[in-house]
Amino acid sequence: MGEEFRNKLGTFRAEIQVCGGGGCLAAGADDLLKNFDSACRQHGLENKVRVVATGCMGLCGAGPLVRVTLNDVMYTRVTPDDVAGIVEDYSRKLKRYKERLLPGDFAFYGKQSPVVLEHMGHIDPWSIEDYIAHSGYEALAKSVTYHNPESVILEIRNSGLRGRGGGGYPTGLKWDIVRRGPAGNKYIVCNADEGDPGSFMDRAMLQGNPHSILEGMAIAGYAVGAQQGYIYVRGEYTRAIECMRHAIEEAERMRLLGNRIFESGFNFHVDLRVGAGAFVCGEETALLRSIEGLRGQPRPRPPFPSQSGLWGKPTVVNNVETIVNVAPIVLRGARWFSGVGTKGSTGTKVIALTGRVNNTGLVEVPMGTTLRTIVEDIGGGIVNDGICKAVQSGGPSGGCIPAKHLDVSYDFDSLSSVGSMMGSGGLVVMDDTTCMVDMACYFMDFCRSESCGKCIPCRVGTVQMHRLLDKIRRGSARESDIETLEELCVMIKDTSLCGLGQSSPNPVISILHYFRKEVEQHVFEHSCPAGVCSFEDADPASIAPPTSSEDISHA
Repeated sequence: MGEEFRNKLGTFRAEIQVCGGGGCLAAGADDLLKNFDSACRQHGLENKVRVVATGCMGLCGAGPLVRVTLNDVMYTRVTPDDVAGIVEDYSRKLKRYKERLLPGDFAFYGKQSPVVLEHMGHIDPWSIEDYIAHSGYEALAKSVTYHNPESVILEIRNSGLRGRGGGGYPTGLKWDIVRRGPAGNKYIVCNADEGDPGSFMDRAMLQGNPHSILEGMAIAGYAVGAQQGYIYVRGEYTRAIECMRHAIEEAERMRLLGNRIFESGFNFHVDLRVGAGAFVCGEETALLRSIEGLRGQPRPRPPFPSQSGLWGKPTVVNNVETIVNVAPIVLRGARWFSGVGTKGSTGTKVIALTGRVNNTGLVEVPMGTTLRTIVEDIGGGIVNDGICKAVQSGGPSGGCIPAKHLDVSYDFDSLSSVGSMMGSGGLVVMDDTTCMVDMACYFMDFCRSESCGKCIPCRVGTVQMHRLLDKIRRGSARESDIETLEELCVMIKDTSLCGLGQSSPNPVISILHYFRKEVEQHVFEHSCPAGVCSFEDADPASIAPPTSSEDISHA
């Protein structure tokens, strides 16, 4: 089947691939697509050159991006005025627009090792034929035809794949628990409720390579004995929802989903469930309640979803990236996957790289890559030749890591050792224009707004923490407020019901640990090193006087 579609694509001499990622679409990629179609027809190239909108190409900060496959060149910041010239360059083999070309050794791509993103940015996400032509659904065929369910689970266990949604739980072990659960209905749930500020990995995969998600879910269903899967996606992702629905319809049409897949006895159906945007529904028990039509609130664990999940039945809940890793593991083997990354963190990790770096976008690196490589090589360093102050990983659940720890490896254990976490993969880079108190206040404001309100520590504690941080920012805080803040961090972390509350103090804990002098400077001197805070409530009489001749000389 794949050979047939590869031959079909081979009738074109080249492709002009226009990035269809969110950033490029916002910058006018849809108009570029129409203009390239028109320009190719004008030059008589409509049967030689295929113009296609792909998924995200990664370098979001330099969009719109256009790749011409004949010479494998990529153009950045393409405008409608550039289109005719680029097509003419191709037809006459000219070499203009050199200032828009990325060099072949450009570090943003050269330092990456795409597995999850391997085909994204190269295929048409609206075409199942494109996916099949790039080995799509071969892993599902291999599983259903040549493997029994237990051997599929063993392959996933031996690969060392861990959940990419933040918890890092071994995927194969979770599948095995569901497989061994009571006979009857079992479910596969893809958690695509991406809510961390600055994260866009799930959205990019949903609308950039939707069939990779469906294939991974179907393999999981075969492995654990489930016949029904659900994709839970946030309602704000309208284009991703449309793309995913279209992919499900295409897969059903070609009998790659539904009954008797590959003429076997395996049946698997996938439905889409659209959430209302509550951040707490990213927590797996709240997500399952939302699918059931109930209010999206977490419940105590145990029992875990793998024991009693959707409608009380054993349920696998994996996030998008975890599921997309499944097909490559089945095709290439556990030994190949476990050879990438580190011993305790195998494979690669997709990162949404944002903040004060020159190259922002979607990145995929082997586990164990240093933060310095990500920030300085792939990210191109700090904007305006600035100095890195800190990086924040893991969204509102993660910690702020100072620049002195940039040589720490990006993996589960190493990030934990410096007071942070991997989370879903967001990485925000900060320079000396960033105020750490303001950053802590921002994340706490997010957590208090997104609290479901079920447990008092999270509902009340996050409000009190935000109030204290705001006092520090506005200049009305006292030394005792810092102590109260530390006490609240411990209380909320130890007594909250779910992961949202338990992890909400993490940014504050890390900032108090690594940037305490900056916090104290706000309280005692009403001074913000970054020049961000206004201290509008400050009482000049409350500023601590100099206590030594050295203090006076620096005043």
